[in-house]
Amino acid sequence: MNKASFGSEDFEKAYTFKSYNELIESLLEENKTTGTNQSEAMINYTQMNQKRMKRWFKTLKLSDEIKGLNIDGQNQKWLIITEGWCGDAAHNIPGIEMIARELGIETRYILRDENPEIIDAYLTNGGRSIPKLIAVDKDFNELFTWGPRPKECQELYLSLKENGSDWNEILEKVQRWYNSNKGAMLQQEFTQLLKTV
Repeated sequence: MNKASFGSEDFEKAYTFKSYNELIESLLEENKTTGTNQSEAMINYTQMNQKRMKRWFKTLKLSDEIKGLNIDGQNQKWLIITEGWCGDAAHNIPGIEMIARELGIETRYILRDENPEIIDAYLTNGGRSIPKLIAVDKDFNELFTWGPRPKECQELYLSLKENGSDWNEILEKVQRWYNSNKGAMLQQEFTQLLKTV
């Protein structure tokens, strides 16, 4: 079992979901977002993402399988690496947070660009793709990682990129996938992961 690339101190000083959300809201009030790219496009993505997250929290229903999982939530913690402008984070974080709350798992959030040493230990195909979730036990041994998106959505994203689709087409098709899937695959993947720990 691997030791996580972060420890208890990193976890404790990271944002709770509430403080992460408050950070994003306060930045938007100043017409800003997280990270170094403060372009109008990134700020607009962040505004859209806040609306998406609120909508997911209202509409996403947890499956009976998730609710029926018999795990000791006290024996694991989830660290989620994200940024306010990240569209995949907006679609996945509400489901992740709802699953964690249902199972009594403590979550914390860190910003990717402020924590290069952590994200660089959890690259996806060599890139700093987010959101990235790292589940650890109480001794900070890694239990599993997840991200940046459900497998089927990731396959769609990669095939669009390989076929030379432009960025707007990729965003639109990925958005459509999330809307039609309604969080089902995210929950299936977490059900499988949680059954293995």
